[in-house]
Amino acid sequence: MNNLVVEELIRQALKEDIGAGDITSQAIFTDDHYSEGYLLAKEELVLAGKDIFSRVYSLLDRQIKIAFRYNDGDKIPSGEKFAILKGPTRSLLSGEKVALNFLQRMSGIATETWRFVQAVGGTAAIIAHTRRTTPGLRILERYAVKVGGGKSHRYGLDYMALIKDNHIQAAGGITQAVEKIRQQLSPFVKIEIEVETLDQVREAVTAGVDVIMLGNMSDTMLEQAVAIVDKQTLVEVSGNIPIERVSELAALGVDIISSGLITHSVRAVDISIKLQ
Repeated sequence: MNNLVVEELIRQALKEDIGAGDITSQAIFTDDHYSEGYLLAKEELVLAGKDIFSRVYSLLDRQIKIAFRYNDGDKIPSGEKFAILKGPTRSLLSGEKVALNFLQRMSGIATETWRFVQAVGGTAAIIAHTRRTTPGLRILERYAVKVGGGKSHRYGLDYMALIKDNHIQAAGGITQAVEKIRQQLSPFVKIEIEVETLDQVREAVTAGVDVIMLGNMSDTMLEQAVAIVDKQTLVEVSGNIPIERVSELAALGVDIISSGLITHSVRAVDISIKLQ
């Protein structure tokens, strides 16, 4: 991850939440009041974002010490006390929500991604994220997908060429769109195309694209499309694909299953900070 980008995200989050100061903690506790506490996993989870959590507190108060018993990617059982926190009480409480917001969301994404990956176990299919991420937080959410065992799709519009239905319509067809891209871009840039019919699959194969994304197809059509491609290129299915569908799709022989559900609408896991 880009440390400068991440640090700016954290600084903005702290500024947003604390503002001119945590008036509650400042009123109750003095500067020399110290506490010790722990992080409690209130459900089973895959940890992601421990360095982000620690960085929130180091930017807020360097006196705070945090010791994690687990690393990112580790599975933590429900009820586990998985990190110890020590430091000025004011700072521990002031940074609590920001630190937890990052940790809970990133761990939620890693946990859901891990479930998706387990669902395609025993097949060659991989799970990937999409660009349906929280604006401004893509760098963190992309990392969390990786921690959960998933793969990265294109980071942004400048990462690879992805020809969709509107591109095809405006360009006059698949072949024309692909030819335009090859004329304008480096041969090292990968080209993916989204298709909706079997004729489009055949045309995309002939055009020699790197990845064919199958959209809005029945299972029967998906199976036929995979047969047409016949491993000449990679086959992807994408969208808001629920976990109940991924094993079926993997069994049909697709190479990549990219689902927006593992990022844009994932549930944050339940983690608490408890002071002793």
